[in-house]
Amino acid sequence: MACARVPLDEQQVTEPGSLGKEQTLPALHPARKEERCFVPYKSPPEDGSPAEAEAFLEHAKFITEDLDWLLALPHDKFWCQVVFDESLQRCLDSYLHHAPRGLDLAPLPSSPAVVDMQRSVHRAVFLTFLRMATHKESKENFLTPAVFGEIIYENFLFDIPKILDLCVLFGKGNSQLLHKMIENIFTQQPSYYSDLIETVPTVLQVFDTILDKCGLFCEGAAAMEPLKLNSHKQPTAMTMSQQDLVDLVLYLCDSTTTIHAFLDIFPAACSSFHSDGFLARLTSFYETAVPDLEKAVRKRNFDDKGFQEDLWKRLSHSCRKIVEMAHLLLHHTCLQPILEGGENMQTFADELLQHFTSFLPEKRFLSDYDEQFPIADDISLLQQALPVIDETRTSYLLQGVESAWDSVGRRRPHRPIQHRGAAGGAAASSSSFKLQEPEGGASLEGAEAMMDVPRKGNDGAGCAASEAELESLLTCIRELLPDLGEGFLLACLHEYDYNSELVINNILEDRLTPDLDQMDRAMPRPVKEKVADVLDVRSNVFDDDEFDVFRRDQVDMSRIWKGRRKGENARETLNDKQHIAEQKARYQAYETVVDEVVLEPGETGEAYELDAYDDEYDDTYEMSQVGANDLDGDSLLSRRPFTVPQILRKGNKPELEEEEEEDEEEETLQNNVNRDQFVQDPALLRERADARRAAMHQRKGFRPEPRPSAVAGQPKGQGQNKETLLDRRKKEAHKGRGANHNRRNMADRKRNKGMIPS
Repeated sequence: MACARVPLDEQQVTEPGSLGKEQTLPALHPARKEERCFVPYKSPPEDGSPAEAEAFLEHAKFITEDLDWLLALPHDKFWCQVVFDESLQRCLDSYLHHAPRGLDLAPLPSSPAVVDMQRSVHRAVFLTFLRMATHKESKENFLTPAVFGEIIYENFLFDIPKILDLCVLFGKGNSQLLHKMIENIFTQQPSYYSDLIETVPTVLQVFDTILDKCGLFCEGAAAMEPLKLNSHKQPTAMTMSQQDLVDLVLYLCDSTTTIHAFLDIFPAACSSFHSDGFLARLTSFYETAVPDLEKAVRKRNFDDKGFQEDLWKRLSHSCRKIVEMAHLLLHHTCLQPILEGGENMQTFADELLQHFTSFLPEKRFLSDYDEQFPIADDISLLQQALPVIDETRTSYLLQGVESAWDSVGRRRPHRPIQHRGAAGGAAASSSSFKLQEPEGGASLEGAEAMMDVPRKGNDGAGCAASEAELESLLTCIRELLPDLGEGFLLACLHEYDYNSELVINNILEDRLTPDLDQMDRAMPRPVKEKVADVLDVRSNVFDDDEFDVFRRDQVDMSRIWKGRRKGENARETLNDKQHIAEQKARYQAYETVVDEVVLEPGETGEAYELDAYDDEYDDTYEMSQVGANDLDGDSLLSRRPFTVPQILRKGNKPELEEEEEEDEEEETLQNNVNRDQFVQDPALLRERADARRAAMHQRKGFRPEPRPSAVAGQPKGQGQNKETLLDRRKKEAHKGRGANHNRRNMADRKRNKGMIPS
């Protein structure tokens, strides 16, 4: 054996060959497989005869011993047997196909030995699959994860149907082990996610098949296939044979239980189901098929009433699993990320509200979902996690839920809101799916113990009465018992599930419950609270003003008129000088000006401040010292040198006169030239133009045109001059610079500058 801590897929072993010579083989090789035949599994006998029970015990013992031997093999031998032994795979597949489920119609075996043997086979098969899903058993015994994923995928050790069967068979009591097992399979081989996505349309085809068998068809986007021409000839749930109806209900029960078990054990698969529009198809199927199947099971005549009750339990169990599947999808794809506080919480909240909005047309499904998982609880969680949720949208959803309850004619149960956490959301229980024990108090056993049925009254009604039906029931009872109050009768109807015959019978025979017996039989009907008027609760900026007619009984009508006030015109408005009279008294106070005040004998001028003297004017001039701060003559000269006025300057006068004379001579010369030479010399003009042109060319860097090439030269035989020879030699030396000779150089230059893509 190779050294430790080496993956099994890389190990090499040395074993003796057929001729006795040692040979080196890979650890995973068909030659290392043990020759052993695993027998297929057979289900336990139904009638329980001793001969069949003995045959089953012997057959199951072989399977148990073989699987125990397989589990006892070392790591390398175990994987060689699993990968290369086809009889082992047939044995395991046969158990997944034929193992009894808890929902089967077949009764449980009565023999204790058969039950113990079945339990032993069940345990051995589960341990075998568990070891097959483990790629690392210890530090020494392990497989490379990538190779492990390839082995289980390429050899079909696991596939999606097998995983679904494992969940429904071993999920009860082993959910944690199954979760780790399936998670490891999907982690090491991501191709199973692609297989799961391809399986979703097949699961949806199950619901379409049930609708087709019932003569129902999905409308709109839910329809996958066009309507067949002979579809009207197919029987419905009421007209099909009894055996077909039983098979259809069992098919629905098995499918919904299997899918729910898989989603509950492996929540990561919810995203694959959610992305394929599975939720919309599921709700549409529930709304279309469930009422029709319930009607058929309830109203058809069965020879065995116990069998009819069992069929009703299985149908109710299927309804519950469909509702729980919808909740699992919403919880793990929308609500769970919000509770965990991850990114894009607003996006998940909008998606959850959008799904709730899509439930509004499905009245039956919405009422059943809200009864088992109240939508108000989820909206309350959203409002706590995201305060920016639109209140109008949530109010619309809650009103839609109330409307769904009213449309199906059921009374919504009143219970306090319980905030569900991330782990407890999927485990909420439903009051409508409680187990109803049979008469005699005996508890259900076997497959029936896993069924749930809705609570029903004695008349078979499973819901509360509507307002019109309630009035009809009250009228019917009061015609016989007019002395009883409506409040007392309402309490009796509520207690006895709105069965008027049962209420009348118990009242006449005095067999009411203790709570009803202690009530006042003349109790009137409770008065409904009046809805507050909109005018009483509205708020306005003009409340309690002089024109508030809703709170004032008397209003000054003289200040109210329609249109232009009567008796008014433009002339009267202009002639109205009332505002001038109002301002006159204000301006009269400014007309009183006192120039002289006559003093009466005995009065002094202090009262009128006549002796007040203000000497600020004199003080202002006394504070200034004129000439005190002036500088003397020497200081002024030091700050500004003395300058002789221009009029006194005599030394520069001759120079100025000479300059003026020169300017006059130039002007005279120019005037003489212009006057004597009326037409200037053209040669002189051309010289000046050439001089200006040469100066301009020199300033702009102008170069004269080169001499034309003389490569052609004279005809042959006449000799060539020196210029022709020089030009020919120059062309031969530099001919690579022009034409197509330097195409590669120029291409490289353009490529270096990025003009040509490389």
